[in-house]
Amino acid sequence: MLDSLNRSASELKVWLHDHALPLWLAEGFHGPDGGYSETLTLTGQATTNHRRSRVHPRQVFCFAEAGTRGWGGEWQDAVESGFDYYDRTYQLPNGFYASLADHEGRVLDESFDLYNQAFAILAYAHIAKAQPHRRSELGPRATQMLNTLKAAYAHPKAGFEEASPRKLPLCSNPHMHLFEAAMACETQAGFDHEIWRTQADDIAELCLTHFIDPESGGLREFFDGEWQPHPDERGRIMEPGHQFEWAWLLTRWAISRNRPDALQKAKRLFEIGEGHGLCPVRKVAVMALLDDFSVHDPLARLWPQTEWLKSAMLLAVITEGEERQAYLASAMRAVHALQLFLDVPLKGLWRDKLKADGSFVDEDAPASSFYHIVCAIYELEDCLARLA
Repeated sequence: MLDSLNRSASELKVWLHDHALPLWLAEGFHGPDGGYSETLTLTGQATTNHRRSRVHPRQVFCFAEAGTRGWGGEWQDAVESGFDYYDRTYQLPNGFYASLADHEGRVLDESFDLYNQAFAILAYAHIAKAQPHRRSELGPRATQMLNTLKAAYAHPKAGFEEASPRKLPLCSNPHMHLFEAAMACETQAGFDHEIWRTQADDIAELCLTHFIDPESGGLREFFDGEWQPHPDERGRIMEPGHQFEWAWLLTRWAISRNRPDALQKAKRLFEIGEGHGLCPVRKVAVMALLDDFSVHDPLARLWPQTEWLKSAMLLAVITEGEERQAYLASAMRAVHALQLFLDVPLKGLWRDKLKADGSFVDEDAPASSFYHIVCAIYELEDCLARLA
């Protein structure tokens, strides 16, 4: 199994370094006055679609991380100019980032979204990692963002509100990305480690006590104002991709905090994702279950396959014997699932949505998926190195 995974990891890294990164740099990045495209056509041309703000820090993350991993392309300019464009175009006077602009940089939607702010913080941490000379700037900026978030949107019990005044449902997903960003900040030189460690702990405890159902062990998406499951059908939704993604993050947190209870809950999330969230015909993770683990949305998107791979690999690293072999076999199946979406005529692009009938939605390649793909390929590489 390890030999097969090593071969796949080598192939995926060639795909990333020789095809995807050069293509998205050449066609999806438009310099200091243009930022990043929302999508590329499947023949590799940039589109003029409106651009969600989250795309920019995610693309910055991709090029910064590739730079730290030895990719030889012009990543420095993609990081610096890309982030400068993002700051100049989307940042509002209150310090938060707007949600949407057109391709010429005119803001179309100034509304607050915790998800968008979480990716700004993640980008701060990874720029600082790739470009140490910016740590003295970005560490304080990250802390200021967190302090502003707490002042404006802190929930009275735990976590953060969706809006002020309150808008329901409250959501677990943006907290997951803030959790990821907090763990990146807590280990980054030049950042206030204690503040970010505390923030990561707060979100982990919110997840363990409220996001995860105490009876089934499954993670819910939508909540009322007291962090109880939302009363309509939305409160029953459990996404397989997020079972896997939270499993990966909670495993990392559990190891760093010596929390076997959290590790057991992470393993249960993975078990639910694998046991109930995979289509037996298409061999891919589907979008959504209900809390009885019946399929709610059979569409399969690219990103859950990457989270399946990341969580399977990390759990393989920390286990032994038959348990490790089971996780490795699952990781190999996740690789095959991911490769379905990457199998397009022009290497370096991907499809995003696989329908229940086995056909792909005919649409452009979304830039936002690149973050997931980059994370999965490098996590696969890292975990295989730890297992060697």
